[in-house]
Amino acid sequence: MAAAWGRWARARLCRTAWQGCGRNYRAALCADLKRPLVIEEVAPRPVQPHEVRVDVHFCGINFADILACHGQYQERHQLPFTPGMEFSGMVLETGTDVSMVKEGDRVIGLPGFNGMAEECIIDHKNLWQIPEKVSLREAAALPVSYGTAIFALEHRACTQPGETVLVTAAAGATGLAVIDVATNILQAKVIAAAGSDEKCQLAMQRGAQSSVNYSRGSLKEAVGKLVGSGGVNVVIDMVGGDVFLEALRSLAYEGRIVVVGFAGGTIASIPANLLLLKSATAMGLYWGRYRHQNFPIFSRTLSSALQYCQEGRIQPHIGEVFKLEEVNDAFLHVTQRKSTGKCDHVLYCPDLDTVESERLLLVITPGEQVSQDV
Repeated sequence: MAAAWGRWARARLCRTAWQGCGRNYRAALCADLKRPLVIEEVAPRPVQPHEVRVDVHFCGINFADILACHGQYQERHQLPFTPGMEFSGMVLETGTDVSMVKEGDRVIGLPGFNGMAEECIIDHKNLWQIPEKVSLREAAALPVSYGTAIFALEHRACTQPGETVLVTAAAGATGLAVIDVATNILQAKVIAAAGSDEKCQLAMQRGAQSSVNYSRGSLKEAVGKLVGSGGVNVVIDMVGGDVFLEALRSLAYEGRIVVVGFAGGTIASIPANLLLLKSATAMGLYWGRYRHQNFPIFSRTLSSALQYCQEGRIQPHIGEVFKLEEVNDAFLHVTQRKSTGKCDHVLYCPDLDTVESERLLLVITPGEQVSQDV
């Protein structure tokens, strides 16, 4: 397999390196807000001294990409633009000031946007090398979801072995990453809270010790039946609204709750008396901003995610794989499946039909064990 990978990599690199020296490449463009993306050929530009040209193999599709294409993301982009916040691929070309990566290296990149293209030029500081035992497919699923999970659990909540963690929206990409990290890295106990039995089943399959379907009644009461009056030590909340308030009331003395998102669409007001009575801590996490506010810690979370994956201690759960020209189908898949828990992380491959190692990518449904030689 290693020899076959080497032959394929050299052939792919030669083909795309020539392509990067003057030939146009395809990119998904948002030309008009709230309209389908279009696939167009883009003329390459020269790399600057601090930049790297990467042959993109996989790009994660996050809900933020869809929000940006609807003009609803906190960061606005001038039209036309190419979405895509995280990708994996191989280095084609480096600028004169770049020494950390070289041609042929496998990397993950966080360009902010511009990842949904066959090539991406990116600042070398926003690249991380992929360890040998981590596939390009796995690597593309790590940055946003696992970076957020590691940061929330380790840096913000300071989760300790044996503590109990309650995670809401547990069947989403970040929720499943929280379960994976809390269980397999931090040796914590996890209660997965989700809105359907199907989602709860998926969370249990991915390592949660117990689950709660909060569409059936009070989250606080259900958690109380599981842990007693003592409560949970840590809450990672991505729902907001009433679910957040129920989770807050489920905290133990000196418990910590981390606000990661508002998937439910409602931002709750925190009753400060609850924080006082339990000596509890409520904190937020805007993971992406740490890239600008505290880059060393931001970088360390990504390096940790790659190392954990290299060691086999975590395993990203990937839902579907799409070709570049199917990007609108992928967006539709995310929005339609957003409330069903079946799509946890969607990837696209720019050239799925012609890449040897990627022919074995399969459509995976939650709970199925599929052998893949990648």
